[in-house]
Amino acid sequence: MDEENGQLRWRRRTELPLFLASLLYLFCYAVRVLAEGLSEGWQDALLAVTYTLWSLFLIDYLVRWRLSSQGLSYVRRHVMDAIVVLLPLLRPLRVVRIYETVRHRHAHARLTLYARVIAYASMSAVLLGFAGALTVYSAEHGAPGATITTFGDSVWWACSTLTTVGYGDITPVTPMGRTVAVAMMAGGMALLGAVTGSFSSWVIQTFTLEEDREPPGP
Repeated sequence: MDEENGQLRWRRRTELPLFLASLLYLFCYAVRVLAEGLSEGWQDALLAVTYTLWSLFLIDYLVRWRLSSQGLSYVRRHVMDAIVVLLPLLRPLRVVRIYETVRHRHAHARLTLYARVIAYASMSAVLLGFAGALTVYSAEHGAPGATITTFGDSVWWACSTLTTVGYGDITPVTPMGRTVAVAMMAGGMALLGAVTGSFSSWVIQTFTLEEDREPPGP
């Protein structure tokens, strides 16, 4: 019980700071990718901030691992957290765990709670799409035979990939771009599943409660 309380207190204290840190991480990465002609000094400064923020994510993971007292089993039970530490741009995918927590711990339909999950998932989809667009643009725009030559092209590709539509008019040609594409497709299915699953759960529970409240027939 003390271990769970310790983890809960740590998460409450670090949730907002780490969220702001993730936004700053994404901002620094975006500037480094999109700002052409940036001086070497600014490039080094942004890189230093990026590594500092990454170290915060690593410290958070290690602290939560220590508070859990689960040993190596913690890594197996929290694979997504480990992946997010290695690839901070995938932090939006953590919203899927929030959805699972809501689905398993709340037996009654609560519109505000499910609406919050939908809002988190939608915002996470936007952040993941933006991060994926940046990464693919960085890897693709100078590659031979690339069809993604502008950031606008990359955003269009990210939207079609994240929703798993895949028009095929613009495709990555580099190994990095294709790796990101796989992650984007998987992330898109996970986030869209969180939205549709949360909404469906709320609707089903609402109708179930209404049926329970109806008086029995003659």
